[in-house]
Amino acid sequence: MSDLTDLALSRRALLRGAALAAPFLAAGFWPARAIAQDDGAIPAASQQFSFDLLTEDMRRLSLEPHQPAPAPAGFLGDLTYDTYRLIRFRDAAARWQEGPAAWRLHAFHMGWLFPEPVRLFEVAPSANGDTATEILFSTDDFEYLNDLADAVPDHADLPGVAGFKVNYPLNRPDKWDEVAAFLGASYFRALGRNSAYGLSARGLAINTGTADNEEFPRFSRFYLQRDPAGGSILTLFATLESPSVTGAYRIVIRPGIATEMDVTARLFFRRAVTEVGIAPLTSMFLFSEKNRAAFDDYRPNVHDSDGLRILRADGDVIWRPLNNPAQLATSYFSETSPRAFGLHQRDRSFDSYQDIGARYERRPSLDVLPSGQWGPGAVRLVEIPSDLEANDNIVAYWVPAEPLTPGEMAVFAYTLRWGDLPLDPMDPLAYVFETRSGAGGFAGVAARPGTRKFVVDFKGGTLGSLPDDAAVEPIASVANAEMQSLTLERIPGTDMWRVIMDLRAEPGAVVEMGLHVAGYGQKLTETWLYQWINA
Repeated sequence: MSDLTDLALSRRALLRGAALAAPFLAAGFWPARAIAQDDGAIPAASQQFSFDLLTEDMRRLSLEPHQPAPAPAGFLGDLTYDTYRLIRFRDAAARWQEGPAAWRLHAFHMGWLFPEPVRLFEVAPSANGDTATEILFSTDDFEYLNDLADAVPDHADLPGVAGFKVNYPLNRPDKWDEVAAFLGASYFRALGRNSAYGLSARGLAINTGTADNEEFPRFSRFYLQRDPAGGSILTLFATLESPSVTGAYRIVIRPGIATEMDVTARLFFRRAVTEVGIAPLTSMFLFSEKNRAAFDDYRPNVHDSDGLRILRADGDVIWRPLNNPAQLATSYFSETSPRAFGLHQRDRSFDSYQDIGARYERRPSLDVLPSGQWGPGAVRLVEIPSDLEANDNIVAYWVPAEPLTPGEMAVFAYTLRWGDLPLDPMDPLAYVFETRSGAGGFAGVAARPGTRKFVVDFKGGTLGSLPDDAAVEPIASVANAEMQSLTLERIPGTDMWRVIMDLRAEPGAVVEMGLHVAGYGQKLTETWLYQWINA
């Protein structure tokens, strides 16, 4: 079983189980079976295909009431957590093993948390333009272990699959590594070179953390188009469906040191919703230096991502360290057409995690780079309390300032970049190296109630090269708390400067903090933002 499937049975199952169990529409615009032909003509069961035709299909579907799919019949409906784990896709059944294509296609089995069929089609050129032909799967494509084999019929056609992964020679030319996988609702993940699976992206978020019920739209059909010359680019087209929205997506995948996905989403809302999340990202943060005291664990850090990074339109950088709060927390960062936002795993040292199995230092960072002018809106960060690393408790996405109008097409285009995404060593701004927190006051003296100490280390940039007596100062802002002390000093023998703040707040206060270092008429660091709930 692949790494992705193992995680789907743990963290993804815990977080998304209820959503994935909800019925969704299994649209049937395309015939169920294709007839292969070798003469270049359009197969009898193929259809003309283009992104515009797919978009029109989804526009028409948005005018109809949402129709839930029937529950799967037979052994597909009987699969449980234990029996689903006994299913393997056969490597020999991987598609695209013939010809010059650099990709391999593997499927995930339907059932258990994935009862709705996802249908796959291949897009190929013909004499009359691009056509789409369904990629069919049967029980012959999978291995069923132990007693499950007796319950599964031989040579039985499957109505679809749960999702799929695509492999490519990412890390070495003689091995097809997983590059991207799509499994569950509209969730998908990808890897840069030498990465290990971590955070996820989604097609769309609807009503996340609001008073209304959250919807989990799902990708119901995928159309996969390879480069006929066997090149490295793979283009996916997908249909998105939920009770409130339909959509047509185009995703162009370019594997590399940082794997990139160019995404175009064309959305049609059936009805108004409370909040739409564009380019949503989902990750896990359990603890780090600032909250490790709450966890009896041998590891110094446990997280897939350690901060939200926003590159603003004017080039300023916001770094918001992630938190595992005592209660549900949310933050909105108002922006106009930001250059990028994303969840990052900055710390790439094994010593910081000490986890030989999880290898958190290899988890990819993920940036969203908007195309065109997205206008005013906000990057929203949602942090959910968690006591287990199996739970994805971090969500970030873009919220447009203007509501999306039902009946009209809304278009969003952006690029996703997955990988280490290292900082630019020539950047003149010092970056936030670490955030620490603990009891307020002086060492050796009992902490006063309601106090908290925050320690922020800035590293590199112009600041890192300045002498100890440089004319620099911390610029801090605090809401809903009293600043009791604020100091700045260089950490001896390093290119880092440390800011220490002591705050006092009333019980239950939600404290917002901002900090940067300035000097010589200029800003010298990123902007550090943080939220402290004095629970």
